[in-house]
Amino acid sequence: MGKKIALTGNHAVAYAVKLAKPQVIAAYPITPQSPVVEKLSEMIEQGELKARMIRVESEHSALAACFGAAVAGARTFTATSSQGLLYMHEFVHWASRARTPIVMAIVSRTINTPWNIWPDHSDFVDQRDTGWVMSYGMDNQEVFDLTLQAFKISEDPRVYLPVMVGLEGFIISHTTMPVEIPDEKLVEEWLGERMQPYVIDGSEPIGVGGLTFPEDTEDMFYEIQLAMENAKKVIKEVDEEFGKLFGRRYGGLISCYHCNDAKYIAVSMGAWSGDLIEGVEKLRSEGYPVGVMRIRYYRPFPIEDAWEVLRSVRGVIVFDRAISFGAWGPIYSDLVAGLSLYTNKLPYMANIVAGIAGVNVTSDDFYKIIKSFIDRVETGQIERNYFEWVKIRR
Repeated sequence: MGKKIALTGNHAVAYAVKLAKPQVIAAYPITPQSPVVEKLSEMIEQGELKARMIRVESEHSALAACFGAAVAGARTFTATSSQGLLYMHEFVHWASRARTPIVMAIVSRTINTPWNIWPDHSDFVDQRDTGWVMSYGMDNQEVFDLTLQAFKISEDPRVYLPVMVGLEGFIISHTTMPVEIPDEKLVEEWLGERMQPYVIDGSEPIGVGGLTFPEDTEDMFYEIQLAMENAKKVIKEVDEEFGKLFGRRYGGLISCYHCNDAKYIAVSMGAWSGDLIEGVEKLRSEGYPVGVMRIRYYRPFPIEDAWEVLRSVRGVIVFDRAISFGAWGPIYSDLVAGLSLYTNKLPYMANIVAGIAGVNVTSDDFYKIIKSFIDRVETGQIERNYFEWVKIRR
């Protein structure tokens, strides 16, 4: 076993990266991500981490530098938020299309305009079509563990895709919690040497990103889809291995709370899941048979696991902290589309969009919203599927 220390979410990411021992870190500062790479820079300056910190002029260059270092054989890491993530978006696609193992932390912050530093999930879910494996933590310990596991998953030959780890700005990034840091040697043995599909070291001619015929490009994109399917198994294996070695396992792509006997399931992702669980505890104390299914990996989307949880429930209420304008919340859309592959009679489905732009949603808010949903289902006062944008004002 390792040691337990108090860390912010940002520093939890940095300590996990330190244990993974990347050779190259490239980053550009942006609130609320900056403390991640500031801490890593401090570790490098103090000789605690043998890595090269590349201080670039933009987020686009940060991921471009990581991409170049990765294809040359280096284990790499970067981090960003919001507008910075949008600025590097071109190379987000490059990294996955070139099947490059890279790990990146996304410290979520609302996309402007207007200027906003508070968190929702809009920047993170905006990347859902980029070909990255995407995980999201609920607390500092899970963020630490997800970051370590990301290197293992990204470098697995069955996957060879970049991985992003999400955490809410300020709610997690600047909040201090106890985090258990495992033994460095044990982590090193578990991660092993870096693995990647090819290396450009100048020893022989090789090209990346050249013009291809449409059929060849389609085949490459299809291989990314197959790798995503493989990632589902790899994620579960890594979670199981991690649990045996370090004493913490989370259930793979999803995590369930009171799901076994639940007639109603609330679905969420991220830090506000803790408040949701508190609200559900109060509901259960009043006799409401409700549980929580938390999305830990948004890509690949865990529809098989979700179906096992939801196949016999009466109602599902999905909380999205992002909106696909003109449609619904992204998690809800993916869940309904996936469930339709298994059944032509969905349970009562509700999509609640809330917490947008950092608006605070408390356990009492979750309690009231879920109680109203269940009461209306039980009394026949609700459509089978409905959408509601809940605006909470104090």
